[in-house]
Amino acid sequence: MSRLVLATRNAHKVTELRAILAAAGLTIGLVGADAFPEVPDVKETGVTFAENALLKAHALARATGLPAVADDSGLCVDVLGGAPGIFSARWAGRHGDDVANLALLLAQLADVPARHRGAHFACAAALALPDGTERVTEGRLRGTLGYEPAGTGGFGYDPVLTPEGETRTCAELSPAEKNAISHRGLAFRALAPLVGELVNGSR
Repeated sequence: MSRLVLATRNAHKVTELRAILAAAGLTIGLVGADAFPEVPDVKETGVTFAENALLKAHALARATGLPAVADDSGLCVDVLGGAPGIFSARWAGRHGDDVANLALLLAQLADVPARHRGAHFACAAALALPDGTERVTEGRLRGTLGYEPAGTGGFGYDPVLTPEGETRTCAELSPAEKNAISHRGLAFRALAPLVGELVNGSR
């Protein structure tokens, strides 16, 4: 069986990608970065989602000798020129403080009318092989930002983005509903055939 490592220590993300690969008919042994505790996390110094995803995937492929997959994602607000973008996780100054990030964003948009509150979640998923081969796919979830959080599911900016065609925020959708339309799901589903081509023996 071919092996693949995902640049995350989040078990939920590993499970998600396993399901996507299985749905694509791929038999691959997938593990997370926690299977290699000696490998340090990679600093995201790129200026795009794709650059950051590739940085992580290449670093993990070099360190482990295995094909590696990584992703980078964030919220891009039209009226802010695409910000927070790659800075989404640390918009308020401290990495991963979802409450502070969301509060700052809503404060910045407080006077923006509904017709100008368009935004999208973006994700770049990267595959890197130890020989330097690389592929990148992207996914987007377009929607409108609300004025206050709604829903208890999801994380990050999910409570304020209502996807196009929906009346509920991402945080009000069930996990299955969100996964079906999410930017990460779209990016990884697009990457799955490339994993099959380059990793699973049909290269």
